[in-house]
Amino acid sequence: MTTAPPPTAVPPTAPDAPPETVAPLRVLLRYARPHRAVLSATLLLVLAASAAGLVQPLVAQHVLDGLSDGRGVLGPVILLAALVVLGAGLTGLQSWWQQRTSERVVRQIRRDLVFRLIRLRVPELDRRPPGDLIARVTSDSALVQNAATEGLVMVANGVLSILGAVVLMGVVHLGLLGVTAGVLLAVALVMMLVLPRIREAVARSQESVGAVGAALDRTLGAARTVKANGAEGRETALAGEAIEGAYRAGLTGARYVAMVKVLSGVSIQAAFLAVLGVGGALVASGGLDASALIAFLLYVFYLASPVGSLVAGLSMLQQGLGAVGRIEQVKHMPVEDDVDTDTATDTGSNADTGTGSEQQVEGARPSAAPPVEFRDVRFSYPGRAPALRGISYTVPGGTQTALVGLSGAGKTTMFALLQRFHEPDSGRILIDGVDIATLPRAEVRRRIAYVEQESPVMAGTIEDNLRYAATGASDGEIAEVLRLTRLDTLIDRLPDGLRTAVGNRGVTLSGGERQRLAIARALLRRPEVLLLDEATAQLDASNERALREAVDQVARRCTVILIAHRLSTVTEADQIVVLEHGLVRAAGTHRELVEADVLYRELAASQMLVNEPDESSADSGGIGGELVEAPH
Repeated sequence: MTTAPPPTAVPPTAPDAPPETVAPLRVLLRYARPHRAVLSATLLLVLAASAAGLVQPLVAQHVLDGLSDGRGVLGPVILLAALVVLGAGLTGLQSWWQQRTSERVVRQIRRDLVFRLIRLRVPELDRRPPGDLIARVTSDSALVQNAATEGLVMVANGVLSILGAVVLMGVVHLGLLGVTAGVLLAVALVMMLVLPRIREAVARSQESVGAVGAALDRTLGAARTVKANGAEGRETALAGEAIEGAYRAGLTGARYVAMVKVLSGVSIQAAFLAVLGVGGALVASGGLDASALIAFLLYVFYLASPVGSLVAGLSMLQQGLGAVGRIEQVKHMPVEDDVDTDTATDTGSNADTGTGSEQQVEGARPSAAPPVEFRDVRFSYPGRAPALRGISYTVPGGTQTALVGLSGAGKTTMFALLQRFHEPDSGRILIDGVDIATLPRAEVRRRIAYVEQESPVMAGTIEDNLRYAATGASDGEIAEVLRLTRLDTLIDRLPDGLRTAVGNRGVTLSGGERQRLAIARALLRRPEVLLLDEATAQLDASNERALREAVDQVARRCTVILIAHRLSTVTEADQIVVLEHGLVRAAGTHRELVEADVLYRELAASQMLVNEPDESSADSGGIGGELVEAPH
């Protein structure tokens, strides 16, 4: 079989590879780099608006000098008005460009995060609350969005505008500039101690927000369980604790932000008072013209805007840097880097053949149903005892094999390994003689259809769910799988038919209907291997019998492996594998196992599939003709 080469869209990440240490500021600049042209243009507009503001005090000085000298001031007044209008226009244009760029940055961040989160490896998803991962896409990305665009522009604008103001203030009077610089420097030193604390507070706050999302996801995902057990109060209290944590962390951050704003405001007021005192003394002594002092004071007032811009930008940067770490964590989580190949093709290949619907569903595949083989497979979940201790058995192609045993024997774990949700600690799993570890996951999962024990249904319509993995299926194929799973009568009763919405997680369907829909979805894919995990557990006797007949038909063209606790559903299987404590205890047909294996015989007897052996036969170690199949 020819397989597609591994994709390059997502670089492989070793599960235990240490994350690369990258300075958060460098990461933030990396987000802004693709938009540097627009951000530079935005900065130029900001600087142009700032320049218009910088010139205004000098023009105002000329107006004052003209008034004192009796000269005409119409020209300077018109120029002053033009500068005001120009500055406002440039500020509006800059705001639009900046916001547009900001939305583009957050769009790309969220695309990258969603791409990786959907492809996270199953063990990573199992150990992380979905609500926390979602918070990284929503609230964390918004903080980075503001920092990577508006924050950077505000810092650059603040720095350059302050430098321009300093130069012009020096032109007016160097002594007063020294007084102003001394006051601002003292305040800046205090700010350097406060700003890093904002980053730490934001990081804690975002973690708390993630905890709130996780608590809500836990509760809303099991809403009926919560209500049925009268646990609304307890769940509200648990979510309330997470909200309280977010509140406290948010208050800490707000406290530092407020402190920075107070310092920035105090710095301007202190500089103004210092300049007013020193400048007033100079004017009184004749060392400085009153118009020059007024112009200098206007520059001090002007500094309030760039200083505020600088402080706000630095605060925004610190908040963004606090969120960058959580976003970067996602980029170091191991992903499945081989699921985006072109091997996952549509299955509606017989739509135009003109054959009957049943032939379309059960038609011949390009290759025969493959055998599946486990060779000394061992596997352990982290921090737990081994789930599989050396499993070896073969499922012949085109047959039905049932996996039975007590709970915890390793049955569902084997299905997870077959789908490559997890990787074996040792041993090999082969399909058609090929180790699945050498195949892209997309290819493995294309060949296998899996009906999970919970039979999850996606929000949307019944048709959406049926076509979920077979978008090219014909109407005839859909009609046939509906008939096989006895969903056709349900569809006929519904006013909207296949376009009926199933609600969140299929809440409008009964458990049996969800199970049949999941089976129909799997059959429509026309898989080479069909995995059924307790696929008839929620069906009544009539529908169970119909599904067994459907599986028998499917087994003519694919290999079927079933997990069953109700042995009545698998007595006709070609092979039954009995598992115990992660080992294969026995294998054979139903009749062979009843005669040869004590555990299977006990399971069958407990379900009234055989008569209980009498004490004498049990003592003799055999059952022979004393065990007969009970009517069922």
